[in-house]
Amino acid sequence: MVKTVLFDVDGVLLSEEHYFDASGLTVWEMLVSKNYLGLAPEQFKTEYSEAEIAVIRKRVFEHDQVLKFCKSRGLNANWDMIYLAFSYQLIYLLSQIKESELEHIKGWLGKEITRETLLDIGQILARYDVQMRFDLFVEDFRGSSETKQGLMNHLDLLASEKLGFETSIFKNKGTLWSVCEHVSQEWYVGDENVLASTGRPSVQLGKKGFLANETTLCSPEEIHQLFECLKAKDVFIGIGTGRPELETIQPFQHLGWIQYFDENHIITADEVLKAQKVVNQKQSLSKPHPFTYLMGLAGKNSSVTDCLDQRLPIKNGEEVLIVGDSLADLLAARQMGCQFAAVLTGLSGKDARGEFEQHQADYILDSVLDIKELILTLIK
Repeated sequence: MVKTVLFDVDGVLLSEEHYFDASGLTVWEMLVSKNYLGLAPEQFKTEYSEAEIAVIRKRVFEHDQVLKFCKSRGLNANWDMIYLAFSYQLIYLLSQIKESELEHIKGWLGKEITRETLLDIGQILARYDVQMRFDLFVEDFRGSSETKQGLMNHLDLLASEKLGFETSIFKNKGTLWSVCEHVSQEWYVGDENVLASTGRPSVQLGKKGFLANETTLCSPEEIHQLFECLKAKDVFIGIGTGRPELETIQPFQHLGWIQYFDENHIITADEVLKAQKVVNQKQSLSKPHPFTYLMGLAGKNSSVTDCLDQRLPIKNGEEVLIVGDSLADLLAARQMGCQFAAVLTGLSGKDARGEFEQHQADYILDSVLDIKELILTLIK
């Protein structure tokens, strides 16, 4: 009997498309803007039409093949995918000047890569005829069996192969990862919300953001009815998402969904980042690590260490249903011993069915609305 349902948000309740748009714009800005590498500053602006955004995303992520590859390897966080995509291009660009600038390259990769480092690199790259190659990403990563955070380890291996010396600068979420995160937040939340979202002011002003234009994957009223049905059946509901708190709570308030939840059980990327600081460990606690859903069950008032110290699979895990659109969600549910319902409304759509079948998802549904009928069966 299912007593608790924990929902992912992106690809389940809200569309991921704007996140992927912002991700593509982030990688593009860091490559071409004068605030970063400055490879083509004349091509950078802070407002693009929908058609222009589509072209940039198509190019940067090679028709979304980069995004799909990352998700197929269990990597679910957009910030991580941005970091991988940009870092790969950085390595490839440096490989084109290694014959003449090897000592500079060793210096740049011998310490944390800051925005100032990128400016220095950009000044040197400007002296050469270098090319970006977005089409090589999947080819170079497919040769590795790495999954999840191990993909960042593979960045170091690729850097060593392409540059001719060993480095370990890319495997950890250091300063460069934070630079990527901040640019991404500028694009997604816009000038008005950047400081509240990140604690840091914008580097580049002029971005309106996507936050006010969230797209639901079903009609908001149908999702209202789903939540009302679950509450009427005494099924407790919570959220476990890789979105930051601002980007979760604000849309839920706007859509009128927040009334159905105890906010103590809405767990976002903010709680994950705070937890990582508490335990002071390099390992990511983002999905597919089960921490997000473990705290979703226990609540924000629970101890981080208590959540992490739980023996897995959890007691009475079969009473918990996790609803997600990605392999990362499925892997987290498996570790917890919970049931998992895959919905086919994520990046890959119905094409994801084969992957979920391969990994033996308990249920595969066309949309989150099918949870209503499923729960009526499971609570009997």
